[in-house]
Amino acid sequence: MVNLLDFDSDQLIAYCQGLGEKRFRAIQLLRWMHQKGEADFDRMSDLARPFRGTLSAAAEVNALPVAREHASRDGTVKWLFDVGAGEAVETVFIPEDDRGTLCVSSQVGCAVGCRFCSTGHQGFSRNLSAGQIIGQLWHAEHELRRRLALPPHQRAVTNVVMMGMGEPLQNYSALLPALRLMLDDNAYGLSRRRVTVSTSGVVPMIDRLRADCPVALAVSLHAPNDALRDQLVPLNRKYPLVELMAACRRYIEAAPRDFITFEYCMIDGVNDTLTHARELLALVRGAAVACKFNLIPFNPFAQSGLRRSRPEVVSAFAAALDEGGFVTTVRKTRGDDIDAACGQLAGEVRDRTDAPSRMTRAPVRFMPARRTTARVERAR
Repeated sequence: MVNLLDFDSDQLIAYCQGLGEKRFRAIQLLRWMHQKGEADFDRMSDLARPFRGTLSAAAEVNALPVAREHASRDGTVKWLFDVGAGEAVETVFIPEDDRGTLCVSSQVGCAVGCRFCSTGHQGFSRNLSAGQIIGQLWHAEHELRRRLALPPHQRAVTNVVMMGMGEPLQNYSALLPALRLMLDDNAYGLSRRRVTVSTSGVVPMIDRLRADCPVALAVSLHAPNDALRDQLVPLNRKYPLVELMAACRRYIEAAPRDFITFEYCMIDGVNDTLTHARELLALVRGAAVACKFNLIPFNPFAQSGLRRSRPEVVSAFAAALDEGGFVTTVRKTRGDDIDAACGQLAGEVRDRTDAPSRMTRAPVRFMPARRTTARVERAR
């Protein structure tokens, strides 16, 4: 059976034409699935009866089954979706006065292995399909509409951030059709400014996203120099800061916003001093990247060995960036009572790393990482 949630508009048109149907039938089908949340072909009343029969025999609208749901005291909702083989991914809805933001996963686990992220701590299992990515939005949008008794044209989800489990740009072939559905007026109709892809810094794929579907971009920076970032974000060893900053400059040329958001997780005694703040200012000024900063208080998990920066330290760090001329926000922690806050998503991924044994062998120390001379010179 073909899962029609895997298809963006162009792919669905091609599929329907392969069945001998005209283009407008695909558009009707797209609206039924994504705008109305309908999965039963027999209920799609303006499709011709023979076409409905053909679809019932060959295709399905197969959204992810919900394994569990958790609601936070602050209104945040986390769904655990079953993706088969005993594994699951997590999706988080964050309601606010002026928006409803959905945090969407792109992989089961994550291969990047950022030091402060519980998802990365468990390692990588596999990529999600386009239908499994968009299926998270499909479920959240239509379930929330039903619960809130919203009128047909009022959205429950107004913003989508690809900040859930996984590195989105390492699953690009599935990410792209999912993004196109989010933006499609016959599906979810979100603006490019309201869809954000967050990346640890996969430089070649930042350039591809710029060419194919430039939505808002957030970069998980977390350190102002290569030596520290190598340890916090291991991907930096492949794509150091000089290359990442250049990719950000190129991206802004096509981006729906005139800045990149740099995310910075505040970790006690690791990256949170005023010296780090001054170094961060020097980095973005030297790279000439228009940006704003989003400071994220570290959300602890048992195996990390790390602590959250004290509130007064976060405030001083933010003030230094503000005084340096850059818009700086401190992310409000939401859903931490249900492990739905930034960096806490872990789902039920089998631990594929030796992180637990590493934790017991030695305390955490952040020392300058070794680099070849060529890499050091290139990064300056």
